[in-house]
Amino acid sequence: MLSLLFGSACGLVLPFRAGAQGGALAEALNQALGHGFGERTGAGVVVEVAGGRILAAKNLAAASQRLALPGSTLKTFTLLALLESGKLRPDETFVCPYGLKVGGHRLDCPHPTNLGPMDPAQALAYSCNNFFARMGLRLTPQELQQALVGWGFSSPTHLVPGEATGTVVMARSESELELQAIGEFGIHVTPLELLQAFRRLAQRRRDSPLAPALRVTFDGLEAGAVYGTAAAANTQGLAVAGKTGTSLVDEGNWTHGWFAGYAPADAPEIVLVVFFERGRGPTDAAGVAHALFAAYRDARGS
Repeated sequence: MLSLLFGSACGLVLPFRAGAQGGALAEALNQALGHGFGERTGAGVVVEVAGGRILAAKNLAAASQRLALPGSTLKTFTLLALLESGKLRPDETFVCPYGLKVGGHRLDCPHPTNLGPMDPAQALAYSCNNFFARMGLRLTPQELQQALVGWGFSSPTHLVPGEATGTVVMARSESELELQAIGEFGIHVTPLELLQAFRRLAQRRRDSPLAPALRVTFDGLEAGAVYGTAAAANTQGLAVAGKTGTSLVDEGNWTHGWFAGYAPADAPEIVLVVFFERGRGPTDAAGVAHALFAAYRDARGS
């Protein structure tokens, strides 16, 4: 699928809540997005978890229309599918061989070598390609497709009118299933669709008690922002959670950068997505996410 490229950025800012504090937050979030993107293309959106109101956005047209592979952000939902189906135990461990080649793509793991046995939460935090590609084979193509559709990846978000909707196709081979499990085949989403899926997760994070599958996944998302691939989003004085992605593209041999996450980690109030054309998740996208989380922290504490 050849996706459209979006060029110049446009912004939309809506107040967080009435009064000076809401206006200050909107201004701070918008400034963080503007400074973070500069002249680069992509999209960023911040939404209120409870009501779904858009608090601030950079290039909302791209956020609602741009279709791309989600890359490693999708591992969040692959992990949930594995745990909820009972095909992966929460205490199961895996020793990563680091190197990985699937379907003609070299996809070596982004984490340090020789980490030793990893449990599922650590595998998510470190974004271990080998873990998710191999464990993903425990699911049938139908199970993975249905799980992803269930999180809304081929449905409108209703956050804005006239949005595009993504597609989730069924894998036809083991290599396609491995690639889909790590977000590199058979699924194209808009930034808003990824945002809405993480918003649903954030809403579940507020539940008590948590189901075991959710607890493991949330532990991985929170750890990822401490020591994993999302560590650049770590924000002093505010516990955050999130997942990065550096995805293959349909148009060439470069990559796109993603971050999706929420804060506060234990009782989410905001959820955000950052998408960089020709970027990387752990650096470009997570860096902007950090600026957004810091803006939220400062406004929340005022």
